[in-house]
Amino acid sequence: MTVMNKKIEPYSIHVTDDVLIDLKARLRSSRWPEAELVEDWTQGVPIEWLKDICEYWANSYDWRAREAALNRFNHFTMPIDGLNIHFIHQRSSHANATPLLITHGWPGSIVEFHKVIEPLTEPAKYGGDASDAFHVICPSLPGFGFSEKPKAVGWGVERIARAWASLMAELGYSRYLAQGGDWGSAVTHSLGWQDTDHCAAIHLTLAMSSRPLADENPSPQEQRALDGAKYYAQWDAGYSKEQSTRPQTIGYALTDSPVGQAAWILEKFWAWTDCDGNPLIVLDRDELLDNVMLYWVTQSAASSARLYWESFRRVTREPVTIPTGVGVYPKEIVPPVRKWMEAKEFKNIQYWSEMPKGGHFAAFEQPELYVADVRAWARKMNSIK
Repeated sequence: MTVMNKKIEPYSIHVTDDVLIDLKARLRSSRWPEAELVEDWTQGVPIEWLKDICEYWANSYDWRAREAALNRFNHFTMPIDGLNIHFIHQRSSHANATPLLITHGWPGSIVEFHKVIEPLTEPAKYGGDASDAFHVICPSLPGFGFSEKPKAVGWGVERIARAWASLMAELGYSRYLAQGGDWGSAVTHSLGWQDTDHCAAIHLTLAMSSRPLADENPSPQEQRALDGAKYYAQWDAGYSKEQSTRPQTIGYALTDSPVGQAAWILEKFWAWTDCDGNPLIVLDRDELLDNVMLYWVTQSAASSARLYWESFRRVTREPVTIPTGVGVYPKEIVPPVRKWMEAKEFKNIQYWSEMPKGGHFAAFEQPELYVADVRAWARKMNSIK
C-alpha cells in the first residue's frame, strides 16, 4: 500500500457560481464575425457549427453534473519544484497492479482519460483480467487545468518530466510505466531518458521529433507520415507558431472570449480526430465542452500556450534505451514511423501496434482500442522487467 505524503492534499473540482454566471453572460452577448466564404472548414470553424455548440453551452450544458462525474476519481494536489500540481491518483483494488503514469497535451486535459481510467484500474469489470490492473496517475501539466501556473520561465518538457519523476517517488512507486500523447509524448520521452532507475518502459502515440530519412522510395507508412507532415506545415500549424512565439498575445483574446477559446480548441478536434469532418461523430458536445471548460474556468489560455514558447527551441532529446512501445493511430497528425524513430532517439522499441482507426486524442476517441493496446504493451513490458 502506498503511504500518502503529508504534502499531498485531497482535491475536489468546484467551480464557483460567479464563474458560471459570467460564462453564460459572455456567451449570450458574444460578437460574431460574418460567416466563412466556403462550405467546409478550410477557413476555420464554420459559424453555424460553432453557434450550435455555444448555444448548447449557454443554455443546456450542465457543468455541475459534469463536474460531479469528474469528481468520481480521486484528485489530489502536491507542491513539486515550487508549483502546486494537480493529479488524479486512482488506485486499483488489486494490490499488485502496475503503476501507470499517463500525460495529456494541448489542447487536451485530464478529460481525455475519463473513459479509460476505470477500465485500466479495474480490468475485470471491463472485459480484462486482474493481472492487467494499473494504479493510474494522471497529472495536469503545469499551467493547464487545476495545476498551478508557473510564475517564472523554465517550465519546459524536461523540467515537467523531472517533476513527474518526483511525483511518482513521493507516491511511493519505485518502478512505473509511462504513457503519453501530444506534449504527453514529449514528457514521456524525456522521462524515458531522465528517470531510467524507476521508469521501466514508455509508450507513445506521437513522435514529432523523429525526422524522415533520405529515402527515394518511401514505404506506404512513411508516405502517410510525409503527407501528414506536409499538410500540418501548410495548413495546420498556425496555432503552434503563435503559441511558441507570442503566447501572451493570444492569451488575451482566448481568456476574454469563451467563443474564441472554444473555436481555438475545437478546430483541432476537427483536424486531429478520426471524425470524417465532424468531431461530433466521435465525441459528443458534453465531452468537447468538458475539455474546453478546463481551459476556461482556470483562465489557462496563456499559461498553457507558454509550454510551446518554453519547449520549441529548448528541448534536449537524448536517446531512450529503456523498452519503448508505440501505438499508431491512422489519423494522428504525423503517424509514427518505426524506422525514423529507431534511427536516432529510440534504441529499444519492443512493442509496435497499428490501430484500425483513431486519431490524435487516442484515449478520448477510441477508449476500447487504447485500453487494449496499453494492456498488451504493459504485459510485454512486465514480462521483460
